Amino acid sequence: MVQSLSQVPGVRLGAVPAQIKNWQRDDLLLIEIAKGGSVSATFTQNAFCAAPVIVAREHIAQGDIRALLINAGNANAATGERGLADARRCCEAVAEAMNIEARQVLPFSTGVIGEHLPLQKLLDGIPKAAAALGIDAWDAASRAIMTTDTRPKTASRSVEIAGEQIVVTGMAKGAGMIQPNMATMLAYVATDAAVPQPMLDQLVKEAVAASFNRISVDGDTSTNDACVLIASGATGAPIADTNSEAYAQLKAAITDVHIELAQAIVRDGEGATKFVTIQVNNAKSPAEALRVAFEIGESPLVKTALYASDPNWGRLVMAVGNAGIDNLDVSKVGIFLDDVQIVDAGGRAEAYTEDAGQKVFDQGEFTITVDLQRGDACEHIWTCDFSHEYVTINAEYRT
Repeated sequence: MVQSLSQVPGVRLGAVPAQIKNWQRDDLLLIEIAKGGSVSATFTQNAFCAAPVIVAREHIAQGDIRALLINAGNANAATGERGLADARRCCEAVAEAMNIEARQVLPFSTGVIGEHLPLQKLLDGIPKAAAALGIDAWDAASRAIMTTDTRPKTASRSVEIAGEQIVVTGMAKGAGMIQPNMATMLAYVATDAAVPQPMLDQLVKEAVAASFNRISVDGDTSTNDACVLIASGATGAPIADTNSEAYAQLKAAITDVHIELAQAIVRDGEGATKFVTIQVNNAKSPAEALRVAFEIGESPLVKTALYASDPNWGRLVMAVGNAGIDNLDVSKVGIFLDDVQIVDAGGRAEAYTEDAGQKVFDQGEFTITVDLQRGDACEHIWTCDFSHEYVTINAEYRT
């Protein structure tokens, strides 16, 4: 694991201010991928998916992606045929600036839903972003894609594979409208490893399953979410075997970056004051364990108790019971706050004291563990609390 943000050979980034909203900062980002690289992505499953998602899906299906364009401040979602035309025109502008084809560009947008893009501002900014392209621009890029985020989210890993130093660097944005239905925000992860397209498709799915599909801030899936994995192929021989040590090493590094970014989104959840792991043990299946975990992690009553630092264990019992688990024997269920058992045999644990629970809930980070005692499947998710600030941010979002 590297402590600083590493640059990725074969990937260049350029961020510029297009003034998409009334702010004075970079809000338009262009990412260039070296010829011969491979790109894979997962997209939101929201039925009202945004125009750029529709266009990006069309383009990535054709392969040979050479550029990504991301704007903050406007989602270009629920904008009809004009929104699609605007997204395609942006791709054409990138193609003109970079001497590639429009189908080789993936567009992404984030911001307010239901408003048309200020198209001319993007068209004016795209040549400037192309002129600004450079390898040492990940920090500026991560700031350009922010909306309600309070800080940029970046992560890097470095691993030696077959004698070559391989880098994995990524960035993400997201603080609200976060729920795992792939994806849960915008995220861009790149490596200089040479990875064939089918293998990259597998890698992004596995990494997302271990990271972004395990987080929730508010239970809402955005219209614009996407997670993109880029392999520039600039360093080392192609990884040809998924059973190889090289593949295992690269997968571990890519997954670590995804997890760090996913956790950073939860930590920066709108108005969040707590980062909580929900661990469910001894379920009948992984799906059952995740169902219970998300029922707890997305319950407004649980999340407000987290904010209040109130170890109200009745809300945890309520959430477990609401998960709809068939034939759940509540007399076997145990619930723990870190290592403090709060529920045993379906009721309050005899040794539990309010002071012990309070000490855990007073912490900024802790784990809630549920033991179902009905199988051997164990899963976890990451969530945060609901605060007054969350309501304020979202009540005033368009003002």
